[in-house]
Amino acid sequence: MNLFVYGMMTCVCAGFLAGCAVGPDFHPPAATLMAADIPGEWWGLFKSPELDRLIRGALADNPTLEAAQAALRQAREDLNARAGGEYVPEVNGSLSASRQKTSSAAMGLPQGPASIFTLYHASVNVSYVFDVFGRGRRELEALRSLVDYQAYQHEAARLALTANIVTTVIMEASLREQVQATLQIMAIQQKHLIMLRKQQDLGGVSRAEFLSQRTEFEQTRALLPPLRRELSQLRYHLTVLAGKMPVEARRFPKFHLAMLHLPLGLPSGLPASLTRQRPDLQAAEALLHAASARVGVATADLYPRITLNGSYGRSSAGSGNLFDANNAVWDLGAGLVQPLVNGGALRAKRRGAVAAMDEASSRFRQTLLMAFEDVSNALRALEEDGMAYQARVAAQSAARDSLTLAREQFVSGAASYILLLNAERQYQQACIALIQARSTRLADAVALFQSLGGGWWNRTKEK
Repeated sequence: MNLFVYGMMTCVCAGFLAGCAVGPDFHPPAATLMAADIPGEWWGLFKSPELDRLIRGALADNPTLEAAQAALRQAREDLNARAGGEYVPEVNGSLSASRQKTSSAAMGLPQGPASIFTLYHASVNVSYVFDVFGRGRRELEALRSLVDYQAYQHEAARLALTANIVTTVIMEASLREQVQATLQIMAIQQKHLIMLRKQQDLGGVSRAEFLSQRTEFEQTRALLPPLRRELSQLRYHLTVLAGKMPVEARRFPKFHLAMLHLPLGLPSGLPASLTRQRPDLQAAEALLHAASARVGVATADLYPRITLNGSYGRSSAGSGNLFDANNAVWDLGAGLVQPLVNGGALRAKRRGAVAAMDEASSRFRQTLLMAFEDVSNALRALEEDGMAYQARVAAQSAARDSLTLAREQFVSGAASYILLLNAERQYQQACIALIQARSTRLADAVALFQSLGGGWWNRTKEK
């Protein structure tokens, strides 16, 4: 028994020492990290405690994120299952008992009596496939790459979830303030409509002026239902992102733009490379790595496979003396299988694996190009947003001054009521435009954080 085990282990060690992995060795694309860094919980830069609480709850309850976590666990267990038996022999124990009848004719005695007996057998079976050409190691390499892929898919899902939540909150806050501004415009217009009705009754204004003001009021009122509908839809969407039913929307805080602050010190330049930051790029690289490893697997299939099998046990016609020394049985064998004729199937599989690697390489390059496009667009949008916001601030200030002057002139009789009405309408419209400009800046800041990868590399990893 000792000599048998020693021989098996010697052959296994020889296999390790002689082994080499055929196929291409993967080298990740060269990358340089950008100078500007992003915190792991980047949404904290908006300085909203309510937003922080909402995102913490969503990260714990969102089904999409839970599915990504489960897929990552599955990939890890698939790797563990394969790695557990890759570098050690497979050992199985067996115990059997059988009742047999043999004919004496098989022994050359046609007239002899049949023999009936019970055979007991106990053994340990050992088998090992030598990974001389690295097929098993390439398979493990591919599985590890798939684990990396699922890990980055999880990071991408987390980034998409948090970015969607912050963007939805910004849109909700913008719509809520647009609704409030529209209601204020309606209140002013309704007050003016009442005044015009009285003046019409007294003959101070024509019916045409009264109807013009009423048309203006109804047009403003027609803006409310779409705004409220969209606001309601955003509230429901926010609850779904948080992993809750839409009926629970009333439990969520009502966000206003004053609750959100534009982050300071936003990155202003395009990084040299994003391949170490964006999880979608990391995932694409992991798929390229897996495809490269599968080329190695297909290449190894062209070479011989060497196996070693052995068993050691006891066989006896009686259970009482099964483990006597003279009942020992053993066997030891080795085998080599070399593919000879298979219609070119193995070489075709290798060519297919090479084509799959080329496809993964092209998809990685396309993902990289789209990543730089996203960052470029986000940086450009923020630059333009800043100028647009300043213009809206100036427009609101001018509209406010114009309204103040129109009121003073109307009181003194130097301006008509229509002039005052136009000044009030322009001021409220300038207020709504400023709300939209501010929310656009906030939303484009979210887009920049997302395009740069969301700072996952600075976050403390969950155990």
